[in-house]
Amino acid sequence: MKFKQTLNTPTKTPNFSIVIFLSLNWNLPSPKTNPKPMAGSSLMENLFQRTLEDLIKGLRLQLIGESAFLSKAIDEIRREVKSTDSDTKANALHKLTYLSSLHFYDMSFAAFHVVELLSSTRFSHKKIAYHAASHSFTDDTPVLVLITNQLRKDLTSTNELEVSLALECLSRIATVDLARDLTPEIFTLLASSKVFVKKKAIGVLLRVFDKYPDAVRVCFKRLVENLESSESQVVSVAVGVFCELALREPRSYLPLAPEFYKILVDSRNNWILIRRTGAKSLLFECIRTVVTSLSDYESAVKLVVVKIREMLVDDDPNLKYLALQALSVVAPKHLWAVLENKEVVIKSLSDVDPNIKLESLRLVMAMVSESNVAEICRVLVNYALKSDPEFCNEILGSILSTCGSNVYEIIIDFDWYVSLLGEMSRIPHCQKGEEIEKQLIDIGMRVKDIRPELVRVSRDLLIDPALLGNPFLHRILSAAAWLSGIYVEFSINPFELMEALLQPRTTLLPPFIRAVYVQSAFKVVIFCLNAYLLQRGNAASSSYIDKLVPDVPGLVSERDDPESSDLASCDSPVHCKQDEGFNPRVSNQSFDGLFAEHGGEETATCGQSRMKKVWGREEAPASQIIRLMHDAFSNDLGPVSVSAQERVPVPDGLVLAKNLEDLETIFGDVQLPSLNSVSLGSPQYEDRAGFSLPILQSKEEPGPSNESTSLLADHRKQHGLYYLPSAKNEDEYPPANDLKLQADTNDGDEDLVKLTEQLLVSKKKPNYVKPRPVVV
Repeated sequence: MKFKQTLNTPTKTPNFSIVIFLSLNWNLPSPKTNPKPMAGSSLMENLFQRTLEDLIKGLRLQLIGESAFLSKAIDEIRREVKSTDSDTKANALHKLTYLSSLHFYDMSFAAFHVVELLSSTRFSHKKIAYHAASHSFTDDTPVLVLITNQLRKDLTSTNELEVSLALECLSRIATVDLARDLTPEIFTLLASSKVFVKKKAIGVLLRVFDKYPDAVRVCFKRLVENLESSESQVVSVAVGVFCELALREPRSYLPLAPEFYKILVDSRNNWILIRRTGAKSLLFECIRTVVTSLSDYESAVKLVVVKIREMLVDDDPNLKYLALQALSVVAPKHLWAVLENKEVVIKSLSDVDPNIKLESLRLVMAMVSESNVAEICRVLVNYALKSDPEFCNEILGSILSTCGSNVYEIIIDFDWYVSLLGEMSRIPHCQKGEEIEKQLIDIGMRVKDIRPELVRVSRDLLIDPALLGNPFLHRILSAAAWLSGIYVEFSINPFELMEALLQPRTTLLPPFIRAVYVQSAFKVVIFCLNAYLLQRGNAASSSYIDKLVPDVPGLVSERDDPESSDLASCDSPVHCKQDEGFNPRVSNQSFDGLFAEHGGEETATCGQSRMKKVWGREEAPASQIIRLMHDAFSNDLGPVSVSAQERVPVPDGLVLAKNLEDLETIFGDVQLPSLNSVSLGSPQYEDRAGFSLPILQSKEEPGPSNESTSLLADHRKQHGLYYLPSAKNEDEYPPANDLKLQADTNDGDEDLVKLTEQLLVSKKKPNYVKPRPVVV
């Protein structure tokens, strides 16, 4: 009998021989059930059963094959949990709860065994059972109805530890039925003399009220009485419950405001003492409470703004960040609070903490309006020039999103905004090419009055060869090229635009961008040729020339006025200089004098003979094609919906292949011309003009020939406007948006602050010279 008691003691450490026996037989199959007495069976189960500690140690030793080890452990637990011995069952549930928590194993198969163990008289078993029930039971667990009586029994127990276990489990698994049936017991515990039990009974009310709202009628009065308890722990838990309840329906608990105020004034516990010491953490909680819940009370907000300003000037970056966050919450309803602290907010844009800079940027953008958008954007652009790449793009993105919101609602002067987009494109580290591209094209299609300025900004971007080397600007250059081609009639000098589109460094662009360049160059050529044909066809009309001069002050809009489509002029030989050649904008220019300047009588005679051929019958189809293409390009193309293509029905008999691989078999006998065989002009014309088009050099050639070098020098001499000077090598270009080139623009923080004060100190609205244009 003495030996039997020793083996049944769970805390007794087995001797060394038993440990060796267990380790040698670890992987042996479980012994078969024999018809021995129940006491002997329990003895053997306790002897060979692994504890949770053994399971954890074995799991840590499994470098490989962990899944197999866990599967075997689950099989052992399934057998052990069916045991009639309470110790074996408790140990099995203990291991199963651990594996379910760590490895998410389903333990629903043991739900009934948990209910069995709850009725155990041993506290250690009851603790394991309640923990397993809290972890695994849900509203859909079938055996949940079986524990109602056991919970009622434990809630009325004289052992406060058992009561505590029942309350903790009920706060996790309470259903409508459990909350309804156990409300009387919980009501009784709210008046318990034991603080340990009372505070847990107060805490479980949250779950009970949520599942069974009628319990409020029974327990609410006693819950309020606990606010006046002499025990600080009970008061703290009661206040916490009311705070959670007030989040759902605040107005229902406004009558309790006097009791809460009394607690704040009279209480002597630690959290009240913290308030009296003026701790910044509690001060911020008070500020947060006002800005989130009491923002409709102006007096409270004014007091909070004073405290926020004190935190903004604090040296602690954490307090400054929290103050900026509080201002962000206040800004939607009380923008004046941000305007009163605008100097501190703008200075924070140069803070070393990136989180502070981002919060400051959000507040600055909240201050933007029609009257100050230009000034604030100017300040932000100056900060972007001296910021790191990440924050620089945050600034640019904020400007683009704010100015472009609601179809450019806050933009009055679109000339300024288009110029700003061009300036932003040249900022170092600019990576917003796609957004700037979209806005440039969108503004061009929506605002007709801005198109001349768009063409001017596009020209400034296209003539700078250094921008071609920056891949982040390729999308912007694509938009500039597209705008220059589609609105070429607004260009002051189409020849200059044409040469910018065909400058040598366009080879640095990706193919899809170069395709836009080629299309735009083609449109410019069509415009110039059509202008030439129009002038030659109306050269005999003097009244036409008299009408032309006063009506065209350098810009002609064929799309807005159909009659003004005749107000263009003609082209000149390609090799003439830019400042002396033919300009479509100077329509009363003499072609005979122009040819005489560039080649004497021979050139003029040759030119006149070609002019006659142009208007002869043999060239009539060419002029008609030019006119047709010009008319096609002159029509406005409005925006098209993304889903428009899907609504176009496919014609009958048209087969849309997924790819074009079959073209090789259909047109296999057609050979494409090689790159070296492509010529943009006839050899006879090249001989007469005195130059030939350069051919791209192949990789096998060792270097540029003397002829190509001379051509490059001639091109540089003729188009010096597009070449940047270099002291070492004239063929080298500086990288786009070089920081050294922008060194002069990077002012110090003090200069930016002074500029900010000058720009934002005035609250008067600027007097715009012209009204806001129509935005489609």
